[in-house]
Amino acid sequence: MKIYTNETKIKRFKKFGNYTTFGSVAILGLGLYISIAHPDQLAWAYVALILGFMLSQIGMFLSTKYGRSPRPDEVISTALKGLDNKYGLFHHYTGVPHLLIGPAGVWTFITFGQGGTITYDENKKRWKQKGGNLYMKIFGQENLGRPDNEVRINRENFEDYWKKYFKDTPQPELKTALVFTSERVSVNAPNAPYPTITVDKLKDVIRREMKENPLSNEDCETIKSLITNTIQ
Repeated sequence: MKIYTNETKIKRFKKFGNYTTFGSVAILGLGLYISIAHPDQLAWAYVALILGFMLSQIGMFLSTKYGRSPRPDEVISTALKGLDNKYGLFHHYTGVPHLLIGPAGVWTFITFGQGGTITYDENKKRWKQKGGNLYMKIFGQENLGRPDNEVRINRENFEDYWKKYFKDTPQPELKTALVFTSERVSVNAPNAPYPTITVDKLKDVIRREMKENPLSNEDCETIKSLITNTIQ
């Protein structure tokens, strides 16, 4: 498997995340100072505290995605290690964070670092998270949120990428898997609309799809060539 990683983008967002984190600490400190030294200006203190908190969340998100090792792209690459050279894995090049092209088709992987137990309610069409760290859910972005929204955004971003570079070429079907990377997570979602799995099951999903719904070698090579030509 050939892996293509946009190191320039990763470094840029890592640096931006660091600046954002440092800035949030400075602004939170300023808000605390105002609240103590100038109690008659509490409105400004609240503004600083709110802004500092928002920046800290942005910094934490960017640090998780681009700063901490192993990063999501590194985890995905390790999980898929051993796939043959018919596969190409593209990180942060194609409008989606992770794109795999090969005999199993064209796949995008959406990673989640949440812990606890993940299930899918087929009747309400919602993912549920039980357990996990309450503090991290509130302040550390460990709340599961709405995976459906992330799937939709990923698909729209890939469509925009495809139209920008290959508008005269039909877009291939984009398959999606939700991948949970934490060692403290348990996933039980067999009825979810997309494969919803722990990262150690990812290669099994790809190999099963390769057997059940294969993409021709010609189509694999065509799609990979189109994309690699845009990043070289």
